[in-house]
Amino acid sequence: MHHRIEFLQDWVAAVLTACDLPRDDARLAARMLVRSEMRGYRTHGLGRMPSYVERLQAGDFNARPRMHHRSFPGGIVLDADGAMGHIAGPRAVTLGLEALDDAASLLIAIRGCGHLGALGIHALLAAEAGAFCMLGQRTPPLLAMEGFAKPAIGHNPIAFGCPMPGGSPIVFDIACSVAARGHILLAAREGREIPPGWAVDEAGAPTTDAQAALAGGLLPMGGHKGLGLSMMVECLAGALATSAESLSSMQDAVPHGGAVGRQGAFMWLVKPGAFAEAPVFDACMRAWTRHYQDAGGGRSRLPGARGASREAEGFAEGLELPSSIEAELSSLGLRLGIPFPAIAGHGIA
Repeated sequence: MHHRIEFLQDWVAAVLTACDLPRDDARLAARMLVRSEMRGYRTHGLGRMPSYVERLQAGDFNARPRMHHRSFPGGIVLDADGAMGHIAGPRAVTLGLEALDDAASLLIAIRGCGHLGALGIHALLAAEAGAFCMLGQRTPPLLAMEGFAKPAIGHNPIAFGCPMPGGSPIVFDIACSVAARGHILLAAREGREIPPGWAVDEAGAPTTDAQAALAGGLLPMGGHKGLGLSMMVECLAGALATSAESLSSMQDAVPHGGAVGRQGAFMWLVKPGAFAEAPVFDACMRAWTRHYQDAGGGRSRLPGARGASREAEGFAEGLELPSSIEAELSSLGLRLGIPFPAIAGHGIA
């Protein structure tokens, strides 16, 4: 069954409102989550709703944060006060875009932020407004090399978005692990094995068992190269975005269902027009992307293009969810007294 986008957004907003989010915050987070699902971020879309509800009910996410910030030349520190990342991320984008009125470049350190979900969605918001954006978020330790006794550093996702003249923005989004932890969570829920080379178990031995991988550690992409990128994010999203109060909890384990609360993040925004005249920037972007696509023939695709196509299809045709996710959302809806759209008859035949 294909679900209408507006009904999915309404359902997610109703669930979040039931978890004590203010109405406007709930609707914003709902739009971000449904958009993530539409653009193909399955591991960071609606399948995260049960864990987000759990985090909100446990107080790990602050349903009613009092976010505040301080600004200075070239930077902003945003204290998210434990807010959901789908609230804090757009707030950081808004603050950054406002600051770019009088600046060429800006670094935002985000403190105490809940799981940002698909980082590419936040980068997309900035790029759609005309800014280049790079961001990353630290996680508690998740990466381990073979033979490690325990996870050593977060898999620290990172993303960037760049405006593309005449088209949808380029959006690139990765974790520093071979595979995002969300893929392993999904495999564990569906009782599937994971491919070799994704993870190690508690003893540091390679494993294809999803449950053993969750108890062990993720392998970094490219070996030491992935570790190096993770360390960069740790510097920017950890050391620059932490507070004395949060130091003691930085090495806490990730909950089995993921969705960690109160972590640091960074966001770097750049105004292209401050560095290159718009016609020159546009011409260069067109030139290198055209060469890239010509070189790959039918096999080349700019990152973000498929997501934009999926999003357009979703608005036109509705969104089809995996049966396992539908079942989880239906169960969550029944538990909260908010029937999932499939039950309420809001689907498209």
